[in-house]
Amino acid sequence: MTTALADAVIPRYFLYGDAGLVRDAEFFHIEDIRSRSERYGWDIGSHTHPGLYQLVFFLDGAGDVSLDEARLDVASPAVVAIPPGVVHAFRFRPGTHGYVLTLAGAVLFDGTRQAGQLFDETLFRRPTLLPLEDGSETSARLAQLLDQLQAEFRGTEVGRAQMFEWLMWSLLMLLSRHRLATRGGADSAERARSELFSRFRGLVEAHYTAHWTVARYAEQLHTTESTLNRVCREVAGVSAFEVVQERVVLEARRKLTYIAAPVSRLAYELGFQDPAYFCRFFRKRTGMTPSEFRRRQAAPAA
Repeated sequence: MTTALADAVIPRYFLYGDAGLVRDAEFFHIEDIRSRSERYGWDIGSHTHPGLYQLVFFLDGAGDVSLDEARLDVASPAVVAIPPGVVHAFRFRPGTHGYVLTLAGAVLFDGTRQAGQLFDETLFRRPTLLPLEDGSETSARLAQLLDQLQAEFRGTEVGRAQMFEWLMWSLLMLLSRHRLATRGGADSAERARSELFSRFRGLVEAHYTAHWTVARYAEQLHTTESTLNRVCREVAGVSAFEVVQERVVLEARRKLTYIAAPVSRLAYELGFQDPAYFCRFFRKRTGMTPSEFRRRQAAPAA
C-alpha cells in the first residue's frame, strides 16, 4: 500500500489515538470520557476497533455519535454499544462525564459461560443506543459499578483481574436485563431464533468476502436453508441471502467512504474477481455506481 493510500485507510485503534492491534486475548480497559476526549477537543474522529467491543456510558452531559452511516444525538444517561469493525465517531459536549469500557471478544464470550450469547443478542448484534431513565435504580447501579470498575482497573491489589471481571459481568447483565425489559423480554422460541441468527451473523462476518452460498452457511450451522431463511426473516425481516448481501454492501460503503483506493482494488478486497460485476452489484443495491457514491460522500453538506 502506498503512503497516500495508507493515510486514507480508516484508522484502526485498540484505544483512540493508540495505533496497533491488541495482542492480549483477554484485553480489557476502562477510562472516563474526559481523560482522552479533552485532549482532542472533545471530538473523536472516525475509527474502528478490530476485534474489540466497546460500551460508551453517558452519565452526565451529551453529544452526538456516528455509527457507520447513522448519526444520533445522545443525551445522558445513555449507553452506546459498538461491535467490532463498526466505523464510529463522537463529538462530546465539553464537560461530559461518563466512561468508555473496551473488551476483547474472548473476555465477553467466555466459553465457560452462556451469558456471552445473551450479551451478543441484547447489546452487540448491531450498533445500539440504549437510553436510560434519569434517576432510575438501573442508572444508579450502573454508575456505581463503573466507579468500582475504574477503581479496580487502576488498583494493584490481589485479585484485581478477577474483581474486574466479576464487576464487568454484573454490569453487562444489568444492561442486558434493561434491554430485555424495554423490548418486552423473550420467550424460549425467540431465544432459539436469536441464537441461530447470531451464529449465522458470526459466520457471515468471517466469510462474507468469500461469497459463500446460503446452502454452505446452513451446512455449517447444522440446519436447513429453509429454516435459516425463515429465522432471518423473523429476526431481521430479510432472507439469509439478503443478510449476506447487506453485509457486503455495508463494507463496500465503508471502503468507498474511507479508503482512497481505486474501485477495482476495493472490488478485489471484497471478493469480486470482476470489478465490472462489483459495479453492477453495487448499483443494483444502492442505485448508484461506486464512483457516484464516493463523490456524494465527499461532497460538503449543504
